[in-house]
Order: sequence, then C-alpha cells, then structure tokens
Amino acid sequence: MTIAKTLAIRGATLVGVLFAVLVMVVVTLGATGFSDRMLTAIVNEEVRGLRQGLAQTIRDADELEAALRDHRQELEASYGLDRAWYLRLPQMIGRVIRLDLGEARTLKTADGSSSITALLRERLPRTMMLVTTASFITAGFGLFFGVKLATRVGSRLDRVASLFAATSNALPAWWAGILLILLTYVILSTFGVRVFPPGGMYSAPPPEGGIPRLLDLMWHAALPVITLVLISVGSWTYVVRTMVMNTAQEDFVTVARAKGLPEGTVMRSHILRVAAPPILTGLILGLASSVGGAILTETVFNWPGMGRLYYDAILSVDESVVVALTFMFTLIYVSARFTLEVLYIVVDPRVRYS
Repeated sequence: MTIAKTLAIRGATLVGVLFAVLVMVVVTLGATGFSDRMLTAIVNEEVRGLRQGLAQTIRDADELEAALRDHRQELEASYGLDRAWYLRLPQMIGRVIRLDLGEARTLKTADGSSSITALLRERLPRTMMLVTTASFITAGFGLFFGVKLATRVGSRLDRVASLFAATSNALPAWWAGILLILLTYVILSTFGVRVFPPGGMYSAPPPEGGIPRLLDLMWHAALPVITLVLISVGSWTYVVRTMVMNTAQEDFVTVARAKGLPEGTVMRSHILRVAAPPILTGLILGLASSVGGAILTETVFNWPGMGRLYYDAILSVDESVVVALTFMFTLIYVSARFTLEVLYIVVDPRVRYS
C-alpha cells in the first residue's frame, strides 16, 4: 500500500471522527431534553418580563393574555421550539459543515454583531495571545530542561524536578489563578505594590494609542499566562525527560556509542530523532487544543477568549454557537492529527507506510 493511499485512508477515518463528534453533540443537546428545557425556561423568562411591561399599558386581562400568547409563539418559532430537536439540530449541523456558521441568538461581539464568524474572529486572537503563548513557553521550557534532566537521571536536580512536576500537574487551574491573584494583587496591594491586575484585558479606562494599549494588554495577559505555564510546565518537562531517557537506553544507542560517535551526534541523530514522534504528538495536539481556550482560567481572569465563549454559549443554550465551536475545535484536532501522520514519516526513520 502506497503512502498516499494510506494517508488518504487515515484522513477519511479522521473525517469520520468529525461527523461522529457532531452526532454526539446533537444527541447530547436534543435526546436528553436539555436543549428544549433550557430554551423553554428562557422563553418563560422573556414572557414574564414582557408581562410586567405590558401590564402597565394593557388593563384588560384577556387582551393581555392574548398578546403574551402571540409573543410566546413568536419566541418559540424564533428558538425553534415549534419543531422537534431531531428536525432542528441536524439542519444546523448541515449548515455548519458547509462553513455557514450562522448567527448567534444571544451572544454578540463588542460592536454588536451576532455573526458567529465575527465572534470567532474577535475571540480567537485573544485566546492565541493567552493560551497559545503559554503553550509555546511550556513547550520551550519542557524541551530544554527535559533533555537536560534525561542526561542526569537520579541526580538531586532530577529528584527536585520530579517533585515539581508532580506538584505542577496536581494544581487545579482555577485554584492556581485565584492564589496568584491573592498573592500579586490583594496581599501586595496592602503594601502599596501592584504587580499585576486581577483580571480583564485592559485597564479602566484603557490607554489611548497603539503602543500603550498593547503594553497594557500584555500586562493584563501576564498573570493568566504565568498560571497556565505553572500548571503545565512540570508535567511536560517530566514527559520529555522520560521519553528521551527511555530512548537513550535502547540497543541502537548503545551500538552508536560503541562505534565511538560523538555524544552530540548520538543525542541528535539517535536519541532525539527517535524520541521526537511522541514529543511531537504532545506538542502539536497541545497547540491545537490551545486554540479552544482555557475555560476555567479565562473565567477566573475575566478574559473573553474562546474558552469563555464556549462557557457563555452553554449557559445561554445558544445551540448555534455550541455546534459551531464543537465543529471548529474538532476540525482543528483532525487537521492536527493528520499533520502528525505526515510528520511521523519525516521525523522518525522507522515509520514507513508500506
């Protein structure tokens, strides 16, 4: 079987995963009754608010009830409650697959647009500045120190790094974020020192001009980035260290050293290249998932990114946004996974599709 045919089969399988995820979203929202119950609650709340307003102008009880009944029917048609979920949601998925993401019911951009595409364009750069930046920093530290630790297994530095990795991996994102806010803002503010702001994207009022505004944005992003790096850098470093260490104990590495090859050549050509696929897998998939944002961290720091958008869409039962975001995140994962299939052939000489 040729490489092209094998990759085509892998690609078709990943596309199947994409459709399977969308089907699961439909079943979760529709068959469980969650969508209908939450949308009905929203309609009831809007009708209740309208009743209080109309009661001041319409004194006749029958006329008031008729007006409310007509408005309820309009709302139910607007939310799609006049149709069963198995008729409403599949149509939405078909539109999303054609990349026609549609309009959000309740969520809007800063300039008032309800277009889901506009929402993504607004939120994605914010998430990339926060989560993707933290992922790059974590990957850089992990690769550098992980390789170093793999050459010093059992040393005091290795034991300290292992303890830090376990502690870092056990830290909940929300807890670490709140703790850093307490340390850098609440406690230090009592001494007149303000290191980082507690949340948000800009100061109030935001600075005018390009450079001051950018610096203010970076200042507000610093603490969330530190939080994300803190909770992930230890485990990533330990993973790299373990992968490189296991590869260094293989027989072909021993043979390379027995031939008298320089240690640098052994490390680059025989250890790192063979250990690269699993490390590359974690790196690529980590970067792909970073585009989806970090719901807890963005919520704690009031950072309006992709994770917070997903959170708000679920709370407001904005089905269009939930389905569109699920599709986009899954599409990013599928693309990253297919990219890895190609990179495996380039990076690891042992991988051959034949």
